[in-house]
Amino acid sequence: LEEAAFQLQQIFRIDISIALNILGIESMRAGHCRVAFTCFKLAADRGYSKAQFNVGLCYEHGRGTEKDLEKAGFYYCQAASSCHPMAQYRYARYLLQHGPGSHWDRHHKAVTLLEQAAMAGIAEAQAYLGVFYMRGLQPQEKRGLKYLLLAADSGDAQSRYHVGVCYEQGLGVQQNLTEALRHYRQSAAAGNRQARERLRA
Repeated sequence: LEEAAFQLQQIFRIDISIALNILGIESMRAGHCRVAFTCFKLAADRGYSKAQFNVGLCYEHGRGTEKDLEKAGFYYCQAASSCHPMAQYRYARYLLQHGPGSHWDRHHKAVTLLEQAAMAGIAEAQAYLGVFYMRGLQPQEKRGLKYLLLAADSGDAQSRYHVGVCYEQGLGVQQNLTEALRHYRQSAAAGNRQARERLRA
């Protein structure tokens, strides 16, 4: 009976968190940012990762509460530790730009989180890693191209442009102007200005 009661408490706790998070989303859509933040915070403090991510967004952008990047980082970290892919991406960006600790530790942890988010299909993480590996102190062009292709296939026009640059210049792949043009055209068709300029050139 004790086990059954515990299970019911867990289900009830999760259901309330889900309901609070949904209420927060609906409140945010209606423009009631303070109410939304309160709902997200209640659910986040119950350990619900989607709400923790939403609280992070609120703190990062100052919606429904004062802007506070340190608190945003804290809540992104909480959600990321529950394998929330977008929180992994946001927390990695926070670590690279504002995080505490040594540069090397932050850098290593951020790259690990970015790779997890990228493998979970987060196009922003794929694009970020692609450029990161291409432009790093020790460029890893093949690895960078792999992530740029993933982001491009997810519909990111800027990454598609970068793939074109890789084919044009032979970065991580054998130089192939026909392939470069194909990627530039796709990127330009999706509205990328740099790709249009590159095609004219």
